[in-house]
Order: sequence, then structure tokens, then C-alpha cells
Amino acid sequence: MNSDLYPDLAAAGSLAAALEQLAAELGIDLTVLPQDGGLVSAGIASSVPGRRPLSVFIGANDRWFGVSGWGQGIELITGATSDLADVVRAGAAWDRGRSLREVRDGLVFLHVSERAEAHERGPASVVELQWRTMREEAAEAPGFSAFGELVEAAHADPKLRQLYVFSSHGTLGFSSCTGFPFRVEVAIAPSRSDGPYLVMEHPHSIVIGETATAEEAVAVAVSRLPTGLGPAVAGAADGDE
Repeated sequence: MNSDLYPDLAAAGSLAAALEQLAAELGIDLTVLPQDGGLVSAGIASSVPGRRPLSVFIGANDRWFGVSGWGQGIELITGATSDLADVVRAGAAWDRGRSLREVRDGLVFLHVSERAEAHERGPASVVELQWRTMREEAAEAPGFSAFGELVEAAHADPKLRQLYVFSSHGTLGFSSCTGFPFRVEVAIAPSRSDGPYLVMEHPHSIVIGETATAEEAVAVAVSRLPTGLGPAVAGAADGDE
């Protein structure tokens, strides 16, 4: 840690200690969780189910404090500021369960993505946003027509359309949860160089079917879905619910 950039942290002994001291001075109740010893990174605990501790870290070459808040496998809020007091205030709002918009109000350094705002409305909104984004990306790639055909064919099927869709090097994965890491139920690779469409257990894994068209690949993929599988739910495959 550069004591010239961070004299307050050097005086306190660590980022975690500096956060605790400043919170006390401001009369703000925070639970600070040291990370990697707490010297240059720390967490601010949240009492809200579904929100992980707000991660706080410092810049190496310039004075700034970065924050990142995750919940249910989605980064909900992020930002950087040179004022440690802003970090304390952001941590307090994060802990108290305020909405993302309320957390951001008055703290202009914070950023909330469209996906994070969709997450607050529920998993169906995240799925809808992801499909819209995927279809827009396919439309902007006219040189890869097989990818666009696959996206449209998959979107036309209600069983795939209710799942969270993502792309890995052109291969579509379909997850039954909206957070990362995903719970992949099936995947489809588009035709390349006039080759077949490939249906797989996971992206770039075991091939379980080959077809001539995108529609046929979708039909095979749907047949491999677990019986009774419903819409994608919030959370992640690692249990971040």
C-alpha cells in the first residue's frame, strides 16, 4: 500500500480498520469484514438476504476506492471514488436493504446496470432482457447468419424462451437460473462452414445430437430438457440464492 496515496489507511493500519474508524466518526453502524487480511481490501456486510458483502478495494497507482456489490450471481452495483466516506455511506445503504436506485441516490460514483435493475423486478425480467440483447447482437452480425437463425429458432420455442440464454463463442447455453455460475440445461452450437448444428450437454462439451437446421437443433435440445422444467429462477448454480 502506497502511504503517500493512502495516509489515512496507513495511519489506521489497513483498509478495514480505516473503514471502521471513519464509520464510527460519521455515526454510521457498519460491520466490516477483512478480506486477505484487510490491508487493501475489505467487505461491508449486508443483513439483506440475497446480497453478498459489498467488496471494497483500492487502486495501486492513483487514490481511488472501488466497490462491487453482488447478489444471486449478478453484479448489482459498482463504482469508484476517491472519498472513503462515500464508500461508508454506500455500505450503509447496501446493508439496510435499500433499492439499487436508493443506494445510488446521492452517490454519483455508483453505477447500476440495466441487468441489475431487471434483477430487482424478478427473474422473468432478467430473462426477457437477456433474450432482447441476444437477438440484437444476432441482428448486428449478418456475416454469421447461422447464429441469427439459431437465436430466432430458440426464441420461438416457449420452453427455451423461458430460460436464461447466453453465448460462449457463438454457442448458445440455456440456464435454469439467471445468476452466474449458470445451471446449464442444454446448449446448441450454430452451423459453421456448412457443417451441422450441434446439440450439447454444455457449451463446448459432449455432443448429443447433430442436425441440418436450427429448428431441428432446437427440437432436439428441447427433448433433452428435464421433465417439468419451469422458468429460470433467481440465483446461481453454486447456491447463491
